[in-house]
Amino acid sequence: MAFTATTPNSAQAWRPDVYEFAASDIIPDALILQCTTQGADVEGDAPAVRVAYVDDDEAQLSDEADEIPEAQPDLAERIIYTSKVTQLVRLSNEQFLQPSTAETIAQSVARAVTRRGDLFFTTQPAPVAPAVAPVAGLFNVPGLIDGGHVADDLDVLIDLIATLQHNLATPSLLLLDPTGWAAFRKLKTGTDRNLSLLGAGTSDAQAMLLSLPVIVNNAVPTGEGAVIDRNAIMSAVGTLKVATSDDRYFETDSVAVRATWRLGHTVVRPERIGTFTIGEGGS
Repeated sequence: MAFTATTPNSAQAWRPDVYEFAASDIIPDALILQCTTQGADVEGDAPAVRVAYVDDDEAQLSDEADEIPEAQPDLAERIIYTSKVTQLVRLSNEQFLQPSTAETIAQSVARAVTRRGDLFFTTQPAPVAPAVAPVAGLFNVPGLIDGGHVADDLDVLIDLIATLQHNLATPSLLLLDPTGWAAFRKLKTGTDRNLSLLGAGTSDAQAMLLSLPVIVNNAVPTGEGAVIDRNAIMSAVGTLKVATSDDRYFETDSVAVRATWRLGHTVVRPERIGTFTIGEGGS
């Protein structure tokens, strides 16, 4: 009988274990998961996700028995190109077998992947044609509404939110860097007063501003912030894949731990996302 090599009858080196985890379970704080609407997932740099959306046509009032004119909504699309966040860790076999090493490394990998994914989502430079990826980070996307600089009160932010709502946005959250959020907390109720405009804020269960939840993340450029409508940003987010191999570094008796995460995003409606600056870093 002819022999056929299969994964059950082959050595481990020929069938290395790969573990896949839902990104929302392992790295739920990643900005792309909190600030976007997730769509389909793809594998590879070439394939893309095509996001269909409709630019609504106007409705009208019609009298009884009048002919109703046909609407002509614009059926449009945006394309999401993805990139792969990766990390490869090399450990001696003895170190890998130490108690809690695997768990500690897993936590480190999760932090590193999250951090790189957050920088990719916020500040990644736009690709230079003909390249289409990595896609531009949120703060490098053209066409967003510039609200200006927040100085002594919240008027600029209030006006920005109103403008976005006029553009049919439903703001979901505010995204700030730590110094920007600190600058908001330092705003006072008036000249020569020491009372914070936002209240004491010593025991906030959830950071809020103008009834919107606030996400503070150091991947956001210093002194900048954004008002985000999650429905205006579509993303393709894959699973977090972790693989180990004791053959990659066989000659040094070491173990390789590899993590990969594929993701991408596109701003479908830039007129529904607003940016602003605050503090010295954003002035």
